[in-house]
Amino acid sequence: MKAFIVNHYGKESKLQLTEVPTPDVRGNEVLIEVYAAGVNVLDAKIKDGEFKLTLPYKTPFVLGHDVAGVVVKTGFAVNKFRVGDEVYSRPADHHIGTFAEFIAVHEGDVALKPKRLTMDEAASIQLVGLTAWQALVVKANLKKEQRVFNRCRIHTTDYR
Repeated sequence: MKAFIVNHYGKESKLQLTEVPTPDVRGNEVLIEVYAAGVNVLDAKIKDGEFKLTLPYKTPFVLGHDVAGVVVKTGFAVNKFRVGDEVYSRPADHHIGTFAEFIAVHEGDVALKPKRLTMDEAASIQLVGLTAWQALVVKANLKKEQRVFNRCRIHTTDYR
């Protein structure tokens, strides 16, 4: 399969499009055919080596944290998904690799894609959603039934 890999860390390093083996599927994993992958600042920071101490990936590795696609194979222990399901995911750290044609992901890190979302939309919300959750729930200690905004007015100006 084709994938974009990081050969070495560094701001000047470029992703390389290359052929790599299609991932094997373990018992509790699903193989997702990638239809769309989100690109995040986290991906750039990992490529640049800024997280080497906390997220040490052995080069070469496939980059990418957010994905939407279709399940093409399931492991023997998977019971939440079937081949043909449209899904989206943010694979766990140390199991990234959405900048490829296929990725194997633990079924606990996968959800059915909402029908109202396109693949592109679904691939764009995982890491952003996690960041919002961390800001509102973990840092701001937001509780159930609390509101962030009571009212919000947006004023626009016509600059024509």
